Amino acid sequence: MNNELRNIHYLQAKEWIFEAGRTIRKKINDPMVVDTKSSAKDLVTTMDKNTEYFFAEKIRKTYPDHFLLSEEGYGDDLDSMDGTVWIIDPIDGTMNFVHQRRNFAISVGIYHQGVGEIGFIYDVMSDVLYSAKRNNGAFKNDEKLEPLKKHINLDESIIGLNHYWLCNNHLVDEMEMQKLVRKVRGTRTYGSAALEFAFVAEGIMDGYLTMSLAPWDVAAGIIIVNEVGGITTNISGDPVNMLTTNSVLTCNPSIKNTIINDYLYKKK
Repeated sequence: MNNELRNIHYLQAKEWIFEAGRTIRKKINDPMVVDTKSSAKDLVTTMDKNTEYFFAEKIRKTYPDHFLLSEEGYGDDLDSMDGTVWIIDPIDGTMNFVHQRRNFAISVGIYHQGVGEIGFIYDVMSDVLYSAKRNNGAFKNDEKLEPLKKHINLDESIIGLNHYWLCNNHLVDEMEMQKLVRKVRGTRTYGSAALEFAFVAEGIMDGYLTMSLAPWDVAAGIIIVNEVGGITTNISGDPVNMLTTNSVLTCNPSIKNTIINDYLYKKK
């Protein structure tokens, strides 16, 4: 994607994100219908569906040759990342949206031929927009984010970590994860993968471990973290597959190998 086209898509997506955010804030206290999907913890609301429909309609009208990969059923059934693909989570952190009315985000990533070109994470209630264009740096609102520190030790790090990592699970040895928690300076959990990626990019967390999330949870964040010198892989250290669920580590590169090699081995 050339710079001119990237700038056009960036400005258009930004306009739609702000419009969607205004609608959410206006209706945040209206009665809502809350349904469940895979479990009682997997929530979806009419606002999730309406917001995704808003984006789907805008994209298909404006860019009929683009594709949409999204959570609530308005996307395309894709088996490749060919062409231009918008990867959207209309409300990342739906449980926070339902229970707290805050700490959720609109996440929009635009990929071209499999390459992340544009990323947006919009903290709706705080009216804070994290954004990036490939090779142009990352921003928090209009302020450019500084590159991540060149080196940081694990015992100086703050890591975003869902508590399920500490429970018996099929991915890693929970005892090793408890050692990781004791090793680092501190852990945090915010309930929105998109926001936790944004906090890594901002440098207020040094890494984030997320368990079995879909592409729309991480697509924008990967682009934004890349632009400040961060790195994102699956928990084996391999590239993230944007067409499947992944367990993902995004972090300052100086702590990546230690986390993966010393703590994230799979159960035999």
